[in-house]
Amino acid sequence: MTDTVIKIDSLVKRYGELIALDHLALEIKQGEVFGLLGPNGSGKTTTINCLLSLLSYDKGTIQIFGKDMSPTAYDIKRDIGVIMQNVAVYDELTVQENIDYFCGLYITDKEQRKQYVEEAIKFVGLEDFRKFRPKKLSGGLLRRLNIACGIAHKPKLIILDEPTVAVDPQSRNKILEGIAELNRNGATIIYTSHYMEEVEQICTRIAIMDKGKKIAEGTKEELTAMIKNTETIKVTLHELPDEVLSEIRSLPHIYSAEVEDSTLTVSCSGGKHNLIRVLEILQDHDVHIGRVTTEQPTLNDVFLEITGKALRDKGE
Repeated sequence: MTDTVIKIDSLVKRYGELIALDHLALEIKQGEVFGLLGPNGSGKTTTINCLLSLLSYDKGTIQIFGKDMSPTAYDIKRDIGVIMQNVAVYDELTVQENIDYFCGLYITDKEQRKQYVEEAIKFVGLEDFRKFRPKKLSGGLLRRLNIACGIAHKPKLIILDEPTVAVDPQSRNKILEGIAELNRNGATIIYTSHYMEEVEQICTRIAIMDKGKKIAEGTKEELTAMIKNTETIKVTLHELPDEVLSEIRSLPHIYSAEVEDSTLTVSCSGGKHNLIRVLEILQDHDVHIGRVTTEQPTLNDVFLEITGKALRDKGE
């Protein structure tokens, strides 16, 4: 049996003149937590909808569990759990009734379903809210209910599209811990998020999409190795004479040094002792310094350099 859970090859989706997916290729292995990143309009949601056969596409192939995916491939769909960004539960049903309903779409045995529903309630920490209706739940609890409805039938493949948008920190941590546990229990997970720190925390491999194309793919370490920046040094100071700044800029492995709001920011590409060299120059010129930090590149740096865009608008 193949360990490839999803194989997408040369996927093309057009909306008139707009090409939403441009010969997209992805392969996701058993047991991965696969992050799918991209700015708004990059094609992430279109990819998921094609993957689930909710959208037809113009060209390409999609295989899940080694079989061709189609709208009527119910044997495949039975092993997939989907948690979309928009919460989809029934307002007239309680927490327990909602989970029971969605679990019942896949699990017909009543005793087994009862057990699965109870396990899902405990998994998302809604034991004290089982008789509440959705309108009585906070945003974070509602997200947890949405997840419980999507995973109660114990799917092998779970797709989570922005599951932590607008939730409180406690619920966010509970959701992220839950995703890690689902993965430890054997589920393969596709995860999309605007929160780069979440992707860094839980994803084993990541693909970055833009304009319907996959423009980079790899582990966090492989992606950060693709960009020019290898280290960012920040030093707070009162003032920095121009000649000292010029001396710092002339150091090897430094491609940018700027001062803004009393902070010197130095961007490095390669080299092992950049911080020591910068501090030596400042010390030689008796520059009074405050806080000093050095940072390795993050996924956000990778994303910004590769796409030219921020992943998350600060206003969201």
